[in-house]
Amino acid sequence: MSVIGIVAEYNPFHLGHALHIGKTRRALGMDAPVVCVMTGDFVQRGAPALMSKHARAEAAVRSGVSLVLELPLAWSLSSAEGFARGAVGLLAATGVVDTVSFGSEAGQLPPLQALAAALDDPETDAAVVQELQRGDGYAAARERALARSLGAAAARQIGRPNNILAVEYLRAMKVYPKLQPFTLMREGAGHDEAGDAASALRSASDLRAACLSGTDISAWLTPESAAVLRRERQAGRAPMGDAALEIALLSRLRMLPRETFSTLPDASEGLGDRLYRAVQTQPGLEQTLAAAKSRRYALARLRRMCLCAALGVRRGDAAGTPPYLRVLAADEAGQRLLHQMRKRAFLPVVTKPAAVRRLDGPAQRAFGTGAAARDLYCLGWTPAERTPGSDWRETPFLLSMCRDKDKN
Repeated sequence: MSVIGIVAEYNPFHLGHALHIGKTRRALGMDAPVVCVMTGDFVQRGAPALMSKHARAEAAVRSGVSLVLELPLAWSLSSAEGFARGAVGLLAATGVVDTVSFGSEAGQLPPLQALAAALDDPETDAAVVQELQRGDGYAAARERALARSLGAAAARQIGRPNNILAVEYLRAMKVYPKLQPFTLMREGAGHDEAGDAASALRSASDLRAACLSGTDISAWLTPESAAVLRRERQAGRAPMGDAALEIALLSRLRMLPRETFSTLPDASEGLGDRLYRAVQTQPGLEQTLAAAKSRRYALARLRRMCLCAALGVRRGDAAGTPPYLRVLAADEAGQRLLHQMRKRAFLPVVTKPAAVRRLDGPAQRAFGTGAAARDLYCLGWTPAERTPGSDWRETPFLLSMCRDKDKN
């Protein structure tokens, strides 16, 4: 029986995610457990998640995922390459996952594998450098460089959001020959498209915007995910958006010295200084981002840099693979996998946060940075919920199917 690995944010867990899991299981085995590596309280686009990582992990397990592991903060806030390298590395480190399933606009492996191979070719790197001299951003330069070897039609595939990550997953998997890729055609609205409100499948970004505006999005979530969102909303812990943390984030950024911005991930070509000047002259976060942005730099990159500055993530923190496997949630099948992982995993398995204090320095720093991020994240909650240090106290959500049968 296969053990399926998935990389996700589940922000929030919606019907499209459930469809992906169901189709993967139909192809690989209906009883196949699913191990998900999921981002924490802040997600890859450089923003707070709609719900906390613990709530999202619970929603995922209640909706069919077997085991949820956290992708630590530095990797969650990385570019697509670092994000994929960290997540795939964790799936491989479990010692139990054998197949990595991901959605893509291509819907099949050969064109994605061709793109991955081309990006690993040194000649492509040289071509990208040449194209960058024209003044466009990296994404446009990369597409033109790929067109030289693959043709314009094939190269255009790298511009689709899910294809971008799919290609990076394939590149990361090359050092883990025991992991096999599996892709499915993405269905419904595109990654950042508004889509049709009448459709059963809407994008996560569309659902987040609707939720933050006060719209009930339960119809597009699994019943279990909708129940968790209702509970978190009633407790004053959701939904979370940029506005909830803007003042806290700006206050941190404005106190940082110029040197901090020069040591950030992606702070090349003077971008760190550019962002520092924007922080010191602009009244709000959106104005800061607009002042620092140019045709060459993607907005998501600047958002990630702002969070990295505020949360203490430095250049090089996301090098290699994360140093531990932190469990956020598991059902009974996931708990059986955990027993196997105790013997087969290549990294320490963390179920109790206090156990991190017995690990080495890099592991303690990675966990401590994530715990500090939680302390910032919870400032967007209702005042009674803002007690600091919660990430050092919160243990995994464990779902017992017999005990929770009536609740579901």
